[in-house]
Amino acid sequence: QVQLVESGGGLVQPGGSLRLVCSVSGGTVSRYTVAWFRQTPGKEREFVAAVRRNGGHTYYTDSVKGRFTVSRDNAKNTLTLQMIGLKSEDTSVYYCAASGTNILSSTRIPGSYAYWGQGTQVTVSS
Repeated sequence: QVQLVESGGGLVQPGGSLRLVCSVSGGTVSRYTVAWFRQTPGKEREFVAAVRRNGGHTYYTDSVKGRFTVSRDNAKNTLTLQMIGLKSEDTSVYYCAASGTNILSSTRIPGSYAYWGQGTQVTVSS
């Protein structure tokens, strides 16, 4: 059973940086499409970034391009989201997710992911 545990969330001022890490156990991270989603109260879970299982191609939602970087460390079995230039609208609970599929069209869809972490809160505020 694949288990995902996020860490690294917290409170940061606008323009600041945070690094989220998702530790993967019970499976090899390179064999999954792994992604970050975020969700605020009353809103649907939103795709942020992903690394596909084959080839390691990365994908981002438009609002974070140029500010967030997603990467996979096969040796450490982790997924990382480096966030810079944070804005108040980035405030959310961030979730790590893993999927055994490799269908490009499903990369941004939460329902395509079978495994989820518990989430970590990111708050951007002065």
